[in-house]
Amino acid sequence: MREGDGPRDSHAAGGSLSRPHADLLIHGASQLLTMDGGGAGPLSGRAQGALGVIEGGAVAVAEGRIIAARRESEVRALCACDSRTTMVDAGGGVVAPGFVDPHTHLLFARSREKEFTERLRGVPYMEIAARGGGIHASVRAFREATDAALLANGRRRLAAFLIHGTTTVEAKSGYGLSVEQEVRALKLLRKLRAEQPVDIVPTFLGAHEVPIEFRGRKGAYVRQVIEEQIPAVAAEKLARYCDVFCERGVFDIEESRAICRAAMAAGMRIRLHADEFSPSGAADLAAELGADSADHLLAATEAGLSKMSRMKVIAVLLPGTSYSLGLPRHAPARRMVEMGIPIALGTDCNPGSCMTESMPAVISLAVTQLRMTAEESWVAATRNAACSLGLGKDRGRLAAGYRADIAVFDMPTYEYLPYHFGVNHVSAVIVSGRLVAERPHSTNGKAPKRAADGRSSRRGSGPARRAAASSR
Repeated sequence: MREGDGPRDSHAAGGSLSRPHADLLIHGASQLLTMDGGGAGPLSGRAQGALGVIEGGAVAVAEGRIIAARRESEVRALCACDSRTTMVDAGGGVVAPGFVDPHTHLLFARSREKEFTERLRGVPYMEIAARGGGIHASVRAFREATDAALLANGRRRLAAFLIHGTTTVEAKSGYGLSVEQEVRALKLLRKLRAEQPVDIVPTFLGAHEVPIEFRGRKGAYVRQVIEEQIPAVAAEKLARYCDVFCERGVFDIEESRAICRAAMAAGMRIRLHADEFSPSGAADLAAELGADSADHLLAATEAGLSKMSRMKVIAVLLPGTSYSLGLPRHAPARRMVEMGIPIALGTDCNPGSCMTESMPAVISLAVTQLRMTAEESWVAATRNAACSLGLGKDRGRLAAGYRADIAVFDMPTYEYLPYHFGVNHVSAVIVSGRLVAERPHSTNGKAPKRAADGRSSRRGSGPARRAAASSR
């Protein structure tokens, strides 16, 4: 998948004699991470770490879009600010695009921390699953939960994503595993998208596992996914993507291919759980299908990665999962960079193998476990992640014309994020040009500054605040 450059505003380029009015101005940044270098589309190879850093930068926003992202003196000369302008003082911190999380299972009913403890004691996952645990436990809990309970859980998780700087998430179904329940999950995700600031990209994952009622009849379940679930989801346009857990012991290559081709015929794009535990050939299949992403890839073969490189399939790497599972290996990120495969990062937020909503934590793990550089990891969590969701022309960069989804970090440099782990450095989040979240200073608890008109002009601090209405 290739993404082009986003629209450029003539005012920001100096094409108009009148100065555009800024609804919001972020100033006082030590570093502005624009992600706007390296040409069009996702970045890969040597360009994977092209941050487009502007020292002493500022961002001006109007009508939900960025109108200028340059050195502060240039932005102030280009744009008009007055008492109507919301002023956000970065206080010498870092300003970056809001994180885009391209792989989550955020809509679930109950956590599974007891299984986590059992795995630490050496109980194999397959033994846990045979007792009705694993994904089957989450399916049972999802089916038993009320809509109100699932929505409440979803809201809490989305609030956690937001305060950690994430402004867009991909969210999968996959804990329903029936026509009725998969449609229900996607409708609940649609409702969550409409009522809070974090944007949600919905993915149909009916092929997450074979449900217990189809045990020993996997072929019949695959037919249900193809002949009933996909048409029901497509009829109401509930999902942008279809995903399949393509893995030995779950869905094989032929089954995955058939499901994906049916979804493509119904208008969905493809992303795959690929080669997580064994070399199943899923990376090859992702390239064959022209998938937007192949995710996990711990066991991908050199041949499969070569095909992904040729087809520019984005590798979505999930280091939090291998960390949480205590696996001895990780996805071969350095080899992917060498091969020119664009890399994105995601949380894989789910109750069984990676219970986190923190993209900053994922960046730290990418640096320490995947041996990615800080620069590569920031790009992977923003621009490339947006491209993996087909949104690279709209978000993931600080550039004129792009959606104003922005995170402010209370830290001196971008390298500080993976270095000082276990602490939330996000101090403010803007979605579509609106200040939707603030939190106290992460280390020194200073009180917020205030602009002359009383609007928040914060220095990485202030009372917790979220917009009640959706910013879309």
